[in-house]
Amino acid sequence: MAQLSQRVIDGVYRARERFPHHAALVYLGTSFSYEALVRLIERFAAALHHLGVRKDHKVMLYLPNTPQFVVAYLGAQLVGGVPVTVSPIHTPSELRYMLDDSGAETIVCMDVNYRYVREAFPGSPLRRIVVTTYVDLLPRYKKVLGFLLDKVPRGRFERRDDVHRFATLLGHSPPRPPRVDVDSARQLCGIVYTGGTTGFPKGCAFTHAGMVSFVDEIQQVGEGHIGRGRDTMVLANPLFHQLAQGMLLGMVLNRGNTAVLMPIPETDAILDAVARHRAALLVASPTLYRRILENERLDQYSLDSLRFCWSGGEMLPAEVFNRWKKTVGRPVYQVYGSAEVGFIAMSPLDREPSPTRVGRPLPSRKTRVADPETLRPVPRGEPGELWVTSEFISKEYWNKPDETRKAYVEVDGEIWYRTNDIVFIDDNGELGYVDRRADIIQHRGFWVSCSEIEAVLQAHPSVVGSCVVGVPDAKLGERIKAIVVLKEDARGVGGPELIGWCRDRLDPHKVPQYVEFRDMLPRSRVGKLLRREIRDEERRKVVPKKTEPS
Repeated sequence: MAQLSQRVIDGVYRARERFPHHAALVYLGTSFSYEALVRLIERFAAALHHLGVRKDHKVMLYLPNTPQFVVAYLGAQLVGGVPVTVSPIHTPSELRYMLDDSGAETIVCMDVNYRYVREAFPGSPLRRIVVTTYVDLLPRYKKVLGFLLDKVPRGRFERRDDVHRFATLLGHSPPRPPRVDVDSARQLCGIVYTGGTTGFPKGCAFTHAGMVSFVDEIQQVGEGHIGRGRDTMVLANPLFHQLAQGMLLGMVLNRGNTAVLMPIPETDAILDAVARHRAALLVASPTLYRRILENERLDQYSLDSLRFCWSGGEMLPAEVFNRWKKTVGRPVYQVYGSAEVGFIAMSPLDREPSPTRVGRPLPSRKTRVADPETLRPVPRGEPGELWVTSEFISKEYWNKPDETRKAYVEVDGEIWYRTNDIVFIDDNGELGYVDRRADIIQHRGFWVSCSEIEAVLQAHPSVVGSCVVGVPDAKLGERIKAIVVLKEDARGVGGPELIGWCRDRLDPHKVPQYVEFRDMLPRSRVGKLLRREIRDEERRKVVPKKTEPS
C-alpha cells in the first residue's frame, strides 16, 4: 500500500534511478529516456513556478497524447499545482465552463486549438497561456521534414505578454524547480471531469495519496505478469481520461517500461506501432477494438508480440471480445471505473477473462450492491446498484453541492458513491456488469439491459453500431426500440431481418419492437455512446402536444 508521504512523481524518480537510459516514452519515432523525461519535467516545473504557479493553483491541460502532456502533468504537480485534464477537442463554450468551474489560471494548449482558448479567455480566471506544437520536442530534422512535407498540423497564435511558448520556457528555465513540500493526504494532484453523459461535466478531485494508492494497486495486478524495464505499451486511449493516466503510471512509468503515445487514434498507426515496437501491452477503447478488427489491412501487421490487451471507458461487447480473441489470439481484459473514484476493478491476469465480468475490486475499494430504491443490500449474486467507498477517494464533486447530494449517500457512518451501474457479484468475487441504471428498460415487468441487446445487434455481420432505448408505453411500461448503423457495404438489410436475428438469440421479452436506421450515433469526447440524447429524443416524440384553446 502507498506511503502517504509519497507524491505521484516519486515512482517516476525511482524508475529513473533504476533505468535512466531506458525509453520512458516513444512519440512519432522519437524516444525519451527516463533521464531525459525527468529533466524535461523539472525544467517545465521551474518555468511554471517562474510564471507564478504556486501550491494549489490549477493548470489546465488541453492537450492530445504527446510528451508535453506527461511533462506538464507531472511538472505542475512538482511545484504543488493541480493539473486539470480536459479533452483537446472541447469547444470554447465547454472550455469556458470548465475554466470557470475549476478556477484554472494557467492553460497548456496546442497551437491548433489556441483560437478556442483565446475565445474562452475574456472574463475567465485565466492569466496565462502556454502554447505548444505537435513537434516541439522532436529533433530539428524531423520538424523541418514534417513542415516541408506538410505533415504537421499548424495553428497560429499571438505574441502577447500572457502567451508563452512551451519550447521557449524549457530553454530558458532553471534546471530544477524549488522544492515544494506537500501533505500528500490532503494535497490535490489532479482534477478530472466526467464525460458529461449524465448532464454537465463535473470535476472529480484526487489527492497524491489517493493516486499513489491506486497506482500501487494497478502495479499489484500486473505483478508477475508485466515486466520491469522491458515491456512496451501502445497507449491509444486519451491521456485526459483516468483510464490512460492510471495505466501509464501503474503499468509503465512506475515499472520502468515504455509507452508509445498515439496523438491520433488511427487504426493503421496503432497496428504499425504494435508491430514496429513489438509491443506486449495495448490499451484501447471498445470502439477502437472494433475499428481495428474492421481494418482491411489487419492481416498485414504482426501482432504476435501482444500479451495483454485492456479495454475501459465502457463495456466491451461480447461480439468484439470474441472476435479479438479469435483474430489476435489474445483476450481483452477489462478495466472498470469512473471519474469519481478512478479504477474500481480490474480483470485478474492469471486467468481467462469473461466478457460479462469487469474484474475484481481493487483492495482499497470497498463495494456494496444495493437496491436502488430501498438502498438495502441485495443478496450475493443478485443485481443491484454498485456503491463504492474508500479512504483515498473524494466524497464530493468539485464546487457541486447539489450534484454531490444526488450521487453520494451516507450509510453506517461511511459516504458511498452511487455509480448508477447495475451489477452483481459472482462466486469468484468478480463484478458482473448488467447496465447503467438509466439504461435498464422496464418492459412487461422485466428488467431489460440495453447493452445486452446492442451486443446481439452488433454481432450481425452488417451492423457497425447500435443504440437501444425504451420508449414510454402505458400498457407495456416501455417499448424497446433499436437505432442501428449499418456498414457502408451493407445491402438489403432491414428491420424484420434484425428483429428475427434478435429473436433467435434473446429471450422473447428482450426482442426490439422497432428498428430505425441512421448514419451515425452520438458519442462523448471519450467515445462513449450518448444513449441519453437518443432516449430524450424518443421520449419527446411521445409527449402529448398541447392543444390551443378555441
